[in-house]
Amino acid sequence: MHFNLVDRVLEQTPEKIVTLKNVSLAEEYLQDHFATFPVLPGVMMLESMVQAARRLIESLPASRTDVPYVLGKVRALKYGTFVKPGHTMRVTVTLRKDPGDGTYDLDGLVEVLDPASPSTAATAASGRLALRPARLTNA
Repeated sequence: MHFNLVDRVLEQTPEKIVTLKNVSLAEEYLQDHFATFPVLPGVMMLESMVQAARRLIESLPASRTDVPYVLGKVRALKYGTFVKPGHTMRVTVTLRKDPGDGTYDLDGLVEVLDPASPSTAATAASGRLALRPARLTNA
């Protein structure tokens, strides 16, 4: 099953990408999480950072185009405020370094834009990610 957690790319440079995701109650992963208090699961916040990071990496000239990039490592992952239906997530991913071995180290930040006050943003999740090319086998 695939969830698209990038609705729009606001900004993209070779070092940084900023995306938006509008969270609605119609999204199936909110139906059971939780029935009386629907909030976006933390793993979906992490996945939104991974999807934004993948878009950033795949646009780099040095990236491999023959295999997909997958999450290799997560460090210092912290969760802040809840993301509820009706909120918009702004995801910012910044390239930290390219060690030259095919992996990429990145910083990720998920902020919640409240529809009542869109000029303020609260941190929902942040952390360091490492993406690497998938290891495909013929087995």
